[in-house]
Amino acid sequence: MPDIRLASSQGRWVLLTTILGSSMALLDSTVVNVALPRMGRDLDADLAALQWTVNAYMLTLAGLILLGGALGDRFGRRRVFVIGVVWFALASLLCGLAPNVGVLIAARALQGVGGALLTPGSLALIQASFHPDDRARAVGLWSGFGGIGAAVGPFLGGWLVDGPGWRWVFLLNVPLALICVPIATRHVPESGDGQAHHGRFDVLGATLGALSLALVTYALIEAGEGSLAVTVSAVTGVVAGAAFVYVERRRPDPMMPPKIFASRQFTVVNLVTLCVYAAFGGFFFLVALQLQVVSGYSALGAGTALLPITVLMLLLSSRAGALGERIGPRIPLTVGPLLCAAGMVLALRVGPEASYVADVLPALVVLGLGMVTLVAPLTATVLASVDTEHAGLASGINNAAARAASLVAVAALPLIAGMGPEAYRSAPQFDDAFGTAMIVCAATLVAGAALAYATIRRPAPDCRHPECRTHCGVTAPPLEAGEVDEPGGRAK
Repeated sequence: MPDIRLASSQGRWVLLTTILGSSMALLDSTVVNVALPRMGRDLDADLAALQWTVNAYMLTLAGLILLGGALGDRFGRRRVFVIGVVWFALASLLCGLAPNVGVLIAARALQGVGGALLTPGSLALIQASFHPDDRARAVGLWSGFGGIGAAVGPFLGGWLVDGPGWRWVFLLNVPLALICVPIATRHVPESGDGQAHHGRFDVLGATLGALSLALVTYALIEAGEGSLAVTVSAVTGVVAGAAFVYVERRRPDPMMPPKIFASRQFTVVNLVTLCVYAAFGGFFFLVALQLQVVSGYSALGAGTALLPITVLMLLLSSRAGALGERIGPRIPLTVGPLLCAAGMVLALRVGPEASYVADVLPALVVLGLGMVTLVAPLTATVLASVDTEHAGLASGINNAAARAASLVAVAALPLIAGMGPEAYRSAPQFDDAFGTAMIVCAATLVAGAALAYATIRRPAPDCRHPECRTHCGVTAPPLEAGEVDEPGGRAK
């Protein structure tokens, strides 16, 4: 049984390590969007290149995050976590030094690989290291400090873009890694579950899943060209997706076991996740551009403008989770997306010379309240829909589904809204397309609310509840680790 106490010096070192590691990935997910207009101008990139700058990272992260968690279980959570931090830092260095947009996109894809290794490891290290009596408080501190990092992220990103330059958005990860890695290797105990996981890794499944996402994303981003390559990519992407399903159904140890979807509620809540996080991914990609290209905000101004969402989630997410436990998930998962849809309709007021107080703030506050309302009950419903022993896997699948939804939305929304390659260089053109995109996002959220209202039911009273009570990430719901209650930190 894990026996590190939170009040001990080693406990504080473990907590610091996991906070630093998770903050690297969390900061990166919140600051890059703010830097996109400046990157585009400096690297002479079109809108498709900006889409790939965001999506290359999400593609490898979504495709490999389940595999990353399995690698930690097999080879040691600390070891894989440290490798992930080093990998992420080196890829960030390459991003910061990128001489052109092609190198930047490739480096972002490598960053996602590092993120897939370190992201599952942060919470797993806490669960595998701390005494059960201190585990809940350790997770609370980890998520709380991570939330502060998420809140600071857009502000910090905007300041860096307007000051030292957008490259420092990535270079900042290097000193964080230089602090994190020595602490982890010296103070964090190793843990793993090598005996329980004796099968082969589902590398084929992970490859097919990532390939399908990559090809479909390419087809959506480049669809305006109408070339043969786009058609071939779309068809091949669908075939790869079908092959992924076939492989997962046939393998004895699949990355995404089809039997977990035998739970109707688990399947439905993941469909709701696809709806809401597709809308969130599209919104946060476009709104940072809208504020700078159309409304004339600086990068710092745009980053600061988005702070209310993460502040609301930091202050209220735990209370929303407690409310969801009392009244059940159906109402929060219906009302939350509807509030978010209302926020995106209000975002139609964000145009040329928009007033922050009258036009921008109301949309962000309503959207933030909607996210607060739905995120914690969403995670709780995912965990309650499966057996306790599968809770960690279910959370990983839900997290990957959310990231995949954001990935597809960033690729598809500009196409649906009619944005051309140079749209972000023209304020009137971008403003018109932004309005269309917000209507599409709002409609997607309404669809998610309707699905939740029609299908979500109250879980059993003795189900697994989320350990992460405070969550401020806007790109995906929080990950939950499996149960750890055996010697050596074995995860069930």
